[in-house]
Parts: sequence; C-alpha cells; structure tokens
Amino acid sequence: MWKVMMPRKIAYGENAAREFDYPTDSLVITTTTPDIYEKWLEYTGIKEYEVYNKVTPDPSIESVEAIKKNYEGKKISAYIGLGGGSSMDVCKYLGKLTGVPKILIPTTFGTGAEMTTYAVISFEHKKKLLQDEAFLADAAIVDPYFLPGTPYNIMRNSACDAAAQASEGYDSKLANPLTKLFCKEAFDVLEDAIINDKPQLLPYGAMLSGIGFGNSSTTLGHALSYVFSNEGVPHGYSLSACTTVAHKFNKSTYYERFKNICKKLNFEPLTLKQGFEEAADVIMPDRGHLDNNPIPVSREDIVQCLDEIINKNPLS
Repeated sequence: MWKVMMPRKIAYGENAAREFDYPTDSLVITTTTPDIYEKWLEYTGIKEYEVYNKVTPDPSIESVEAIKKNYEGKKISAYIGLGGGSSMDVCKYLGKLTGVPKILIPTTFGTGAEMTTYAVISFEHKKKLLQDEAFLADAAIVDPYFLPGTPYNIMRNSACDAAAQASEGYDSKLANPLTKLFCKEAFDVLEDAIINDKPQLLPYGAMLSGIGFGNSSTTLGHALSYVFSNEGVPHGYSLSACTTVAHKFNKSTYYERFKNICKKLNFEPLTLKQGFEEAADVIMPDRGHLDNNPIPVSREDIVQCLDEIINKNPLS
C-alpha cells in the first residue's frame, strides 16, 4: 500500500501569498525583526492579527509551550508560520497541541517544511526529528516574492538542504513510485537552478522536494548532519559533506550530481569538536533516519563516514 500525504490546500506561484484568503484573528509566528516581517505582512494583506517574533533557530519545546501558555484563552483562528523552518516547526507543534489550524508560508526555500508531517524541535538542547500527521499544514503557500534579497548564505544552505532531501528521499527504503517521481523532478529542478544560476526555480524545486521526501523520509546524510548542527553549523551547510559521504556509502545514483552541486555552492570543509566515537553514540539512536537508509548502517560505518567527512574533504 502507498500512502502519500500533503497539505489540504497548496497555493503556489507569483502573488500566491497576496491572493490567499486569510482568516482574521490569526497569530503570525516568525523569527525575524519588525522591519522585515512588516513588509511581508503588508504584501500578504493579512488582517486583524497578532505577531510573535521571538522564535529562535532550533526552537526548543520550552519555547513552544511558552507560546501556548501566553495565548491561552485568546481567540486564535489560525497559526500562520511565516519565515524559515523554525517558524513553521513551532507552528506545527502548536497546532498539534491546540488543534488550531496551521497556514505555512516559507520565506526561505530549502526545508520543504510547509509540505511535510515532520518538525524539528530541541529537547534538552538536542535537535529531535518528530513525525506526526497532526503536523501537516491545513494550507501551504509558496510564493517566489520572498526570494529576492535573501542573503547568499541562507540561499546556499537552503538549496543544499532541498537537494539533499530530494536525493535521500529518492533512495529511502520508504520510497514508492509516486514519492520517487516527486523527488526526481525536485532534484532535476534544483540541479538546474544551482548549476545554471537560476535561483527563481528554487521555490518550486523545494516544494516538490518537500512532498517527495516528506512521504518517504531522509536517511544517512541527515543522521550524520545533526552532530554538526548541535555544534552550531547551519543545517544545509552540514549536509553538503554529510549527504555526499552518505551517497557514496549508499552507492546512490545521485552521488556525483549532489557532489557537483555542493562544489558549485563552494562549501567549506566541516570541523567537529567531539570525537568520532562520541558522535557515533549520538547518531546511532536516530532510527528514524538510519532504519530507512537503503543499506544497513553499523556504528563502525558511522565512525568511518565521520572520518571521511572531517579528514578526507569529500567535496574536493
């Protein structure tokens, strides 16, 4: 049996966020500053809303619960996650806790979070990937309006993230012909966008990637990446070497193509403060990624992958 899930409503394209019919009495959740989000809100035309803009990167469960407590008893018709993956992850978790509908509007294009049943929340300062059908958005709005002006490093990390998700999702043991269709098309679009300098294609590629990997899971590359993220490395940056090494380990058809994308984006080599054995202890319990890897992964394999990432410059 195949099971493919996506938001009840998807609005994509130029002016999608401007033309959407938003409910009143919404809580807009974002990570950015008033000078930026006020411009976004003026574009969208959202009316009669409150803004919570204290979400931080890698949001914690304590932050989510604090927002819930702060707005208990107030009339909120919808949560609107406006921003990057962190804003949307908080919105998803709040929606699960309260039953309030969720509208997700990405302003960076890489996580595909607006399309998936996944959320990344930190517990005791460690990121944890969660999966729940209750995280699925009631509406997802993907509008290229938000792309211009995005800082290069954010665009670079987001593009790498989307390409890693598409290629890992294609290889996943949970993939089926329909998810593979989305992942393949996503990677083709993203590769064209990155290699041929067509950034206007990134939102579309990231959206397709979200639908594909969101129904099939990412794998070894993402499992490896979180020990670097826990040390403050941006997620997309950590995936550059981690997914490259994982694709080599898995003999993936995307190995050379993904590596060429990362070389085009000119990622620097990664470093790791903790030892490989200690890092392997953190990675091995991540069964959500490792169990879906196309090839079984041992602790020794993890250590060898980390050694290659740190000492052998896999992008050279």
